[in-house]
Amino acid sequence: MLIPIVIILIIAVLILIVYNLSIHKKIQTYKNINQKITNLSVVQDFMSAIGETSTVDEKIKKINDILIEKYEIKYSTIVVFNGAEYEIKASNVDERHWDALKSLQDVDIFKDSISQATPKYITVNNDKERLPYQQMEFGRAKSAIFFPLYIDNVYIGYWIIESGTPHDFDNVDITVLEVIKDNIVSVLKTVVHQKTLETIVRKDLFSGLYSEEYLYGAGRKIIDQYTTSTICMFRITNLEEINHKCSRELGNNVIEHISEYIKNNIAEQYVFVRYMGPKFVIAFSGVEINGVAGYVNDLKEKIENTKIISEENEKIGAYPRLNFAISTYYKGTGLETILKKQEEYLDNADINESDITNI
Repeated sequence: MLIPIVIILIIAVLILIVYNLSIHKKIQTYKNINQKITNLSVVQDFMSAIGETSTVDEKIKKINDILIEKYEIKYSTIVVFNGAEYEIKASNVDERHWDALKSLQDVDIFKDSISQATPKYITVNNDKERLPYQQMEFGRAKSAIFFPLYIDNVYIGYWIIESGTPHDFDNVDITVLEVIKDNIVSVLKTVVHQKTLETIVRKDLFSGLYSEEYLYGAGRKIIDQYTTSTICMFRITNLEEINHKCSRELGNNVIEHISEYIKNNIAEQYVFVRYMGPKFVIAFSGVEINGVAGYVNDLKEKIENTKIISEENEKIGAYPRLNFAISTYYKGTGLETILKKQEEYLDNADINESDITNI
């Protein structure tokens, strides 16, 4: 009588074990799906942050905020080497601790992590201990994970997350954090070109205008406040002739006069730069072509009817001749593509052409 009961109990236990394993497997599957959804959401937010019309530093700070919110990280800090020193690009840690946080590459416990391109997890066992890199602080962080950052096998800095609880990251899935780290690297790699443009922006000596690079950084930030704008490129078609037949000094005077006149006669939200050589660009932010045509025509007529006199010799003078190309720009599209088409048109146009062409 006991044997059948035992057999039934064993079968029941086995069924329960199989059922529990099945339930556990489903829970893990749901967790993985949920994690993938979270990761996908973060990647989408990253891409949105990259696309925003803001500086590189602002984008990196936005990305760090996304990490803190989506993954409920207590402290997150991104540190990048700028070629001369390490600087904190984003952090929600009080600034009084930044000196320690941007010197972690010198801490022995992280040196192997950097050389081997692997994460390093450190923690304390009680509230009386402190992490190796902490100099004056005791209560803020009790556990941390350090991730070295590499772009094309070149070490560029690190990402460190911290918690105020000992052993808080013991059960964290490092592979998930590695994916996040890779996304951070992707973002840094994507915005490095923009950072270069922001760095090399300069002002032209004669016109006093920003160079072409300004358009793709701070200038674009202004332009993209509006859904639609008009981009206008013009060329001083007889500048080379003035330089050759009259003097280079007169040519410089022509550039100075035209630049000064336009600067004094456009609205603040418009962006005006010296594009290259005899070519200039005016971005009429938030204005459609129909609203620009009349102004450009008046501008062209005014400048071409003004004789510009050489400051070196008042007997020498010249009338500038301008050729215009205008196009519609939509926020988020390729500004550089429009400019390239306008430049090609103006460079290939007949030297005597002096018109306003809608491209």
